[in-house]
Amino acid sequence: MVDIGKQVSYWKENAEEDWAVAQQLLENGRIRHGLFFAHLALEKMLKALVCKNTGDLAPRIHNLNRLIDLAGVVSSSVQTDILAEMNAFHIEGRYPETLTKPPTGEEAIRYMKRAEEAFRWLTNLL
Repeated sequence: MVDIGKQVSYWKENAEEDWAVAQQLLENGRIRHGLFFAHLALEKMLKALVCKNTGDLAPRIHNLNRLIDLAGVVSSSVQTDILAEMNAFHIEGRYPETLTKPPTGEEAIRYMKRAEEAFRWLTNLL
């Protein structure tokens, strides 16, 4: 039998670590990698919520909007939009054929501010 409490802790702790890494990468000008890790942090926080709210393991998927649905969490249109725009960064990080021009530093800061809003919201749900 799977210990769901351990799963929730695992996903949450790893999400927090990935969030810190995302910030460090962006501070060092590693925009594409920083945004990839920001997506990863959001994904892991959502997986913690899936485990907590369903009592089951999180699926091996990366789509943030699908994960929020599976977690049974009601999100505002702003939160849904943030998750949708952050989905682009997991695709670019995993599939090189989809690479586009990386965001500028200013654009990356805007993405991170919006992602941070979502990250804090998700953290507060745990």
